[in-house]
Amino acid sequence: RLQKWVLREISNFEYLMQLNTIAGRTYNDLSQYPVFPWILRDYVSETLDLTNPAVFRDLSKPIGVANERHARDVKENFEDPTGTVDKFHYGTHYSNAAGVMHYLIRTEPFTTLHIQLQSGRFDCSDRQFHSVPAAWQARMENPVDVKELIPEFFYFPEFLENQNGFDLGCLQLSNEKVGDVVLPRWARSREDFIHQHRKALESEYVSAHLHEWIDLIFGYKQRGPAAVEALNVFY
Repeated sequence: RLQKWVLREISNFEYLMQLNTIAGRTYNDLSQYPVFPWILRDYVSETLDLTNPAVFRDLSKPIGVANERHARDVKENFEDPTGTVDKFHYGTHYSNAAGVMHYLIRTEPFTTLHIQLQSGRFDCSDRQFHSVPAAWQARMENPVDVKELIPEFFYFPEFLENQNGFDLGCLQLSNEKVGDVVLPRWARSREDFIHQHRKALESEYVSAHLHEWIDLIFGYKQRGPAAVEALNVFY
């Protein structure tokens, strides 16, 4: 499989799905759901220029330090002297059941599962997945939010639409009603977002750097000294 990928006989998407499967990740288990990387950092331009390396996230760093400014805090957190638990950089995880429901809140059965998790109602609107640019902004501003993506971001436009008309409330600051997911400016429609996002995943830049992210999630930087050095230790 690795050979096929290196020779570009299979796509980046296919290779990531195979790695997820080998790692025991499956659509049938929300706590071990397939995990995909955030690959872009430009959600504000009118057009997405995939020939420009600056539009891409640095795939060699965990999402918690995608913003350089967080690296110092994350390092300091690791020095926790209490000694009661093993040291870690992040108290939450890049992939968990709540995160999957967060992204798929508009799609059943995830809507019902989300409501059950929140004791019978929707979570407060500001905490919901309401905008792709805002979700990236949260990664930039909040080192505690370390959710990576799920495969649906690369093939399933329907999850971005509130097709069932669920009442997801209003955002506190703008009083704006939460409905369909707000898309980046460069996306003309949900289908266009998925199409361009998938194109970004298969781009030259990502093909050259994807192995760095794979090392963090599936490879030798998951634990031990390499994980500590890469700021990649999870609770």
